[in-house]
Amino acid sequence: MHALDNTALDGNAIGGLLGEIFGTEMTTAAATCAACGTVSLVAETIVYLRAPGAVMRCRACTAILLVVTPHGEMKCVDLLGLSALEPG
Repeated sequence: MHALDNTALDGNAIGGLLGEIFGTEMTTAAATCAACGTVSLVAETIVYLRAPGAVMRCRACTAILLVVTPHGEMKCVDLLGLSALEPG
């Protein structure tokens, strides 16, 4: 389990980036963790922006839900930690 440190932010920190990618407001989207099944709003997740990209983690089990990595002009999105992501 990963300890939360002072670089951890809430999911609102990734809201603009996700809005850019998905074309809609995503902080109110329901994110379902594939590891533990917890459903929470994106705004309630844990986000780290200091990695080589943005990392969103489950607040319940700290599993990685989503990673966004810049690649030139593109943004690569890994959603493998989510079993569902439903806009609010």
